[in-house]
Amino acid sequence: MIILLILILLLLFVLLYWGNQIVPEQQVWIVQRLGKFNRRLEPGLNWIVPLIDAVAYRHSLKEEVIDVPEQTAVTQDNVSVILDGIVYVKIVDPLAASYGVKNPLHALTQLVQTTMRSEIGKIPLDKTFEERESLNAKMVEAVNHAALSWGIRCLRYEIKDIKMPEDIRKAMELQMTAERQKRAQILESEGDRQANINKSEGQRQAHINIAEGAQVDRINRAKGDAEAIEVLSEATAKGIERIARAMNEIGGEKAAGLQIAEKYIEAFRHIAKEGNTIVLPSNLQHPGAMITEALAIYDQVKRRASPSPIENVLKI
Repeated sequence: MIILLILILLLLFVLLYWGNQIVPEQQVWIVQRLGKFNRRLEPGLNWIVPLIDAVAYRHSLKEEVIDVPEQTAVTQDNVSVILDGIVYVKIVDPLAASYGVKNPLHALTQLVQTTMRSEIGKIPLDKTFEERESLNAKMVEAVNHAALSWGIRCLRYEIKDIKMPEDIRKAMELQMTAERQKRAQILESEGDRQANINKSEGQRQAHINIAEGAQVDRINRAKGDAEAIEVLSEATAKGIERIARAMNEIGGEKAAGLQIAEKYIEAFRHIAKEGNTIVLPSNLQHPGAMITEALAIYDQVKRRASPSPIENVLKI
């Protein structure tokens, strides 16, 4: 009885110890019964039959980072470069990852290397640095297409570094230096061109403004002269009208004759100021004779004029 009890306790211990399986979160275990797939264990407490069932594969469903070793590839223009990168993968089908390939991560690494060499061979060296993003996208698409039956999905691929021969690197540095100098000269010439254009535009606008200002000034001067002439003509007309009215009054003609005599003498005074040589009348010593002569000229003009001097003055 004691031995039987010990055997029963030992069997219970084995069942409890080997039969209970606690699966951590984000993991899936593959159970085989007598070497054949039986089921998959989800996270939590699971029960298996000891000595008959066995956990054959343990897969993590977390995203994993695989460091791809350095590899040599030849570009389209026959330049050898050394590449290394990082690939981010995740197991999406534990059953396919268990039975689709023997070592899924190793197989994926080899697939990434061969795919990278193939993609690098399609582009020249200069495009290798310019098209990193498109190259990474093409890598993810190619790896996912090939690893579909392995239960693994490639999430991202990033190129860490691209190494090239020393002579090619120096040639590229010289090329980049020349390209930068070329761009600097182009930018400088464009700046000078734009500055000259702005300067000429400014001078053109300044000349236009000066011309417009001169035109406005001439217009204003013309308007002012016209207004002055109009005011002067109106004043002259009013003065002639008043003279005509005055001549119709008693003593008007005598006053007009006296005014003409004064203007006659005043004219000689201005002639003496404006020139060095003047012609004077013989009776200069007798101002009364000059006045009489001026009045005689006035009477002669009045006789030759129309019968009504007032009407003539008004017509003028």
